[in-house]
Amino acid sequence: MLPEHGAQPPYGPGLAPYAARSEQSRGRLYPEPAPNYRSEFQRDRDRIVHSTAFRRLKYKTQVFVSHEGDLFRNRLTHSLEVSQIARSSARSLGLNEDLTEAIALSHDLGHTPFGHAGQRALNHCMREHGGFEHNLQSLRIVDLLEQHYAEFDGLNLTFETREGILKHCSQEKARTLGPVAERFLLSGQPTLEAQLTNVADEVAYNNHDVDDGLRAGLLTLDQLCEVELFRSCHDDVRRRYPGLEDRRVQHETVRRMIDALVTDLIVTSGEAIRAAGVENPDAVRTRPEPLVRFSPEMATLNRDLKRFLRQNLYHHHQVRRMMAKAERLLQALFDAFTEDPKLLPENFQAHAQRLESSDESGLARGIADYIAGMTDRYAIREHDRIFDLRKLI
Repeated sequence: MLPEHGAQPPYGPGLAPYAARSEQSRGRLYPEPAPNYRSEFQRDRDRIVHSTAFRRLKYKTQVFVSHEGDLFRNRLTHSLEVSQIARSSARSLGLNEDLTEAIALSHDLGHTPFGHAGQRALNHCMREHGGFEHNLQSLRIVDLLEQHYAEFDGLNLTFETREGILKHCSQEKARTLGPVAERFLLSGQPTLEAQLTNVADEVAYNNHDVDDGLRAGLLTLDQLCEVELFRSCHDDVRRRYPGLEDRRVQHETVRRMIDALVTDLIVTSGEAIRAAGVENPDAVRTRPEPLVRFSPEMATLNRDLKRFLRQNLYHHHQVRRMMAKAERLLQALFDAFTEDPKLLPENFQAHAQRLESSDESGLARGIADYIAGMTDRYAIREHDRIFDLRKLI
């Protein structure tokens, strides 16, 4: 059974004591004068929205490659949906909406073309050079690779936004990243805003992958009714609206699933925060486990949905065929650029040479930076330019 709805938000208007505050930020890598008419976290959000990496998300795969259909989610629409879920939840919990939004909009900047297949391919290519992980690449983009400002590389975001971007990190990597990765060494937690965005990410991609899977014809309503969370919401729609066309039933069902998950998340997290008695963000950081979470019952329902999608959508033979092509394509690009770095565009030749001069794995990392920044369609075109004799430019 789904949890009861209608519970009151655990915090009223304004920021709660445990929320991150812009004026108490741990600062930026390069000190800057305070912004006029904006908070520090609003400035972060604005820099992310104006970044090159953010624009590229429009043509990066969520599950379906961009040319497979215009109505499927991509990394940009996914990031916007995560932002919507996270920001509305932050308001109910008394958290900082601007920081939450900045983290949500930047969390996928480091994703490769072709989604997780692209990450697997690049991680394999980089196995002798430190590997590849999209969360680390997102941090690398905002700290180094964006080139817009005269006084520094990257976007020079606040510590709190950078901390939220770094969702996963091994202890080995954490030792090289400094304070932003300190929690991975101390078994601590990030801000509640970062914790909330992490869960909102999961809510968004699970439920919208259901929608895209149905739209693509790879999933059916009957199949999905094997999942309790879906079936409960679906049956409610059928009872309320007998005779409603399937497309609207699908939308209404997904809408109810998101509402059930977010309601449970807000109520359960509010109770956990109150029980923990945290009075400021530093107290949150010392907790051994996240305070933003589902109830045990909803966590089980959510796991069942994830398991269903893994078995029936992500491992569907049509999805796997496209992802297998994508992995071979990126492997071929990496091999070609490694064998002859002069095939890289001139600006990335210079970038790779700078990295190589200071690190024996620098050339490989520079090539990975180039490939990871590609959109799906650019990667396909670049592969054609290098390997298709009919396309010389």
